[in-house]
Amino acid sequence: MKKSLSIVLGSIIASALFLPLNAAAYKVISVKDGGTITGKVTFSGSEADAKKHNKVYTITKDTDVCGTGSRNVEYVKINGNALNDVVVYLRKVKTGKAWTKDEKNTTINQKGCEFLPFFTVMANKGNLTAVNSDPVAHNIHAYAIIGKAKKTKINISQPTQDSKVTKKITLKKRSHGMKVECDQHDFMHSFVFVAKNPYYAVVAADGTFKIENVPPGKYKLKTWHGYLKNPKYKRVTIKAGKTKTFTFKYKNKKK
Repeated sequence: MKKSLSIVLGSIIASALFLPLNAAAYKVISVKDGGTITGKVTFSGSEADAKKHNKVYTITKDTDVCGTGSRNVEYVKINGNALNDVVVYLRKVKTGKAWTKDEKNTTINQKGCEFLPFFTVMANKGNLTAVNSDPVAHNIHAYAIIGKAKKTKINISQPTQDSKVTKKITLKKRSHGMKVECDQHDFMHSFVFVAKNPYYAVVAADGTFKIENVPPGKYKLKTWHGYLKNPKYKRVTIKAGKTKTFTFKYKNKKK
């Protein structure tokens, strides 16, 4: 009997060791005298280098709505040496400022056989709404980007104009964004960054960013671009009322 009990207890303990660990939920607090992080995100290549990442797709169906000829998708957009469509964010922030209402959810509109906007941001466990504004069928297919792999999160047909679907999006710790495609039209593409906490900033057109009201402490500061390989994170120490400035340089390299 004792031996059987030991075996059972051993099995329970072993199983518990392999259960996934859930990170503590983000807790909203009143941040007093928080710090600020500023900086810029740059691209190491030229305008010609950026254009090499563009892809041209031939429009082969629904030309009365989608247009004719070809569609040029800019996967890498730069402004001078500034890289656009990038998010700078802090990892594993346990407590801090509240989310704003507009941050939690996002909407992607399919209009003229394009995803609008091309790049958007939402909160983890928030809602993504897909709208079909075209008089043709679309099929929105969103994949979580996990390293070089992709895992389907949404795969929904929207056969009629003005159809709307909303899905809750939850990404695990190794994934911070999604690639969005249309299974009906191979020239439709976009990206979504999924924030795990409200301490992030989408870079401005000139590549600059600012993250404010950061609780004093030590963090990892990272960037996310849907197409390019992200540079190494930076370790940051934030002091009360102080500002730290950092620069991230993206190399001319695909993920």
